[in-house]
Amino acid sequence: MSKRTSIGSWAYTIGPYAANPIDFDTVCEKLKELGFDGVELGAFPPHPNPGNPSGDDSAWPGAMPDAAQRAELKAKMAERGMGFSGIAANLWGEKLINTDDQTKYISEFRKNAKFAADLGIPSVRVDCVQPPTIIREVDYATALSRVVNTWKECCEIAAGHGVHVTWEFEPGFAFNKPSDILRVHDGVNKPNFGLQYDTCHGQMVGVNGARQEGEKETFPSQVEFIATLDGRINHIHVIDSDNSCHKDANGEDETSAHPPFGLGVIDFDVVMPALVKASRIPHDFWTIDLCFWPDAWQATADCKKKLDELIAVYG
Repeated sequence: MSKRTSIGSWAYTIGPYAANPIDFDTVCEKLKELGFDGVELGAFPPHPNPGNPSGDDSAWPGAMPDAAQRAELKAKMAERGMGFSGIAANLWGEKLINTDDQTKYISEFRKNAKFAADLGIPSVRVDCVQPPTIIREVDYATALSRVVNTWKECCEIAAGHGVHVTWEFEPGFAFNKPSDILRVHDGVNKPNFGLQYDTCHGQMVGVNGARQEGEKETFPSQVEFIATLDGRINHIHVIDSDNSCHKDANGEDETSAHPPFGLGVIDFDVVMPALVKASRIPHDFWTIDLCFWPDAWQATADCKKKLDELIAVYG
């Protein structure tokens, strides 16, 4: 069966779109028109989300704390003939590494796991929240144990809802070296836990060693990097890389830039066979990620055509 196509909705709500986000219905209508099979939900305002982390949903755009709201959204997506490939949980306001009390993080994850289950979403995305520089403040062993033990509990919560957990490693967050990635994955060691492999992040982490603290760990190409992750990948994002990072408000490297296909250096005819071989995906979606791209809305149509081409050959 051929892979289904989706794209991350956050491309139209954050970064260049933060001041004028595109509403979720408009996004879905456009994606349906372009032939997408689904959407990957950025579960934070203004798009549908489980609610305000502070508990006050009255002025929280997109909040859907009630089962009836979620059932209505699920039915509406079914009417469109579209599904959800996953959600990016809104956990960035929580503390993970820089505290010995992850109660609030776990509570917020629980809300997102239930939200995903109610909408029929197969997996919840997580990241390490704090930047790689946090290791200067918290010793490595302590930081590692906090991430591993917290995610173990999150995986148990997710399993109770029939949902997978996928960790998107990237330059902008801690544990962004290949050895870190293996160490965290081995430490969590849960059947519903895996790695989200974004081809842009794969280039920046595995080949460039972007924002790695201390001695860099790199490979000659993504192919060798992917080989070390064999059997661990449970979610795929496909997009190009120009070997650069997106810049934060101060002009400093933040995380990988996500240029549309053709504006970067990735040879997908080399990368995709390796990625397919190494992946164990519990659903049938491949997802485009245009996070932080200034013209994401305009670039979406061409990216869909390229993803279709890749699926025709490798999907």
